[in-house]
Amino acid sequence: MQLTSETLENAIEQLAKLPGMGRKTAQRMAMHLLKQSDDRVNQLAQSLIDLKTKIKYCSVCFTVTDTDPCAVCTNAKRKTGTICVVEDPKDVYVIEKMNEFRGRYHVLGGVISPMENVGPNDIRIKELIARINDEDEGVEELILALNPDAEGEATSFYINKMVKPFGVRVTRIAHGIPVGSELEFIDEATLNRAFAGRVTF
Repeated sequence: MQLTSETLENAIEQLAKLPGMGRKTAQRMAMHLLKQSDDRVNQLAQSLIDLKTKIKYCSVCFTVTDTDPCAVCTNAKRKTGTICVVEDPKDVYVIEKMNEFRGRYHVLGGVISPMENVGPNDIRIKELIARINDEDEGVEELILALNPDAEGEATSFYINKMVKPFGVRVTRIAHGIPVGSELEFIDEATLNRAFAGRVTF
């Protein structure tokens, strides 16, 4: 293939490196950007630069933020005794979109995964224990909101074991059958989990 523009080809290559972006989608995106005004493209470019230069991690909960501590940690209306433990900052974003949870967060920055050589000391469990020990936090409940896969289960089990001596109540988000689905299409593991986690009607 004869390239008509190395600049365009380079843009397509860079866009194609983004998650979920195949080469054809990257090509459509690059061609779309070519049609946009200079101002719109400059705004996009500046927002990407700001993403790398202005975003930091909250020193309390370790989510992404523009200010440290983050807006959740400094919000006096948030319930201080409840901490929702998540794997990644994107999980905080998803939970906040629900606009239901009124507690605070703790981002582990990963999960225990022996296959990937990630142990308890490689994620922020020590920092979580420090928050539980901090009387100003007054932690009464930990909500484990980790993915229901092998690594998430192992991490949840480990955290539960570590915080038991502190007398903190440990709960987890429910796992089971999604609303609107039919039993015949549910896999056995999900169905087993739904039966094990059944509640009074």
